[in-house]
Amino acid sequence: MKIENSIVFISGANRGLGLAFAQEALKRGAKKVYAGVRNPTADSMPGIVQVKLDVTDAASVAAAAKQCGDVTLLVNNAGIARLNSSVLDASMVDFSREIFETNYYGTILLSQAFAPVLAKNGGGAILNVLSDATWFSRPMLASYSASKSAVWSFTNALRIELRGQNTFVQGLHVSFLDTDMTKGFDMKKTSPQQVAEAAFTGIETGKEEVLVDSFTRQMKQSLSGEQALYLNPPEIA
Repeated sequence: MKIENSIVFISGANRGLGLAFAQEALKRGAKKVYAGVRNPTADSMPGIVQVKLDVTDAASVAAAAKQCGDVTLLVNNAGIARLNSSVLDASMVDFSREIFETNYYGTILLSQAFAPVLAKNGGGAILNVLSDATWFSRPMLASYSASKSAVWSFTNALRIELRGQNTFVQGLHVSFLDTDMTKGFDMKKTSPQQVAEAAFTGIETGKEEVLVDSFTRQMKQSLSGEQALYLNPPEIA
């Protein structure tokens, strides 16, 4: 599908990658962009309509889908990460529950709520933001990695089921982004703008899985080998 003249709904769109998605959608000629945010404000870019949204609350998600009944592209971008000092740390259990509520269950709730909307509007597309952490679990991000692995599995099932209603489903994988979430970390980072461009180009060209950066591509390509990178992570990871 083309981004031009589409109606886009983006969760977690107030900053970082979500904001980059909104800006890129408008740049490509989207007719309207809904920005799902916890606390709507009076300040908004022209062409962007803020919608109150808590992805962990089924009633909030249902209300957003009802309000935005013209959507043709859903971007499941909302996500959180928490660092744990060790996978043996007792706090990891609480971290995992919190992260899964947003990253995994939030994606399910939004996808279920908007799938009928997309079907009514001709099929459209769903874009799920994933990660290199889908396949490579760093100890300090073990809970986050588990959530992204779960979302990848859900994305693959969602893709198969929604083909019958002509809804395209894309999984977007990327390593560390240059956003507030990674502020202060000395590592190679990809700009949100670059990610948004790659994702939307992938939707327009029919790519069901987009691997944005070189490390993510290397990780995916190594999965079937005896020297898979998730078993033998390089120093740069």
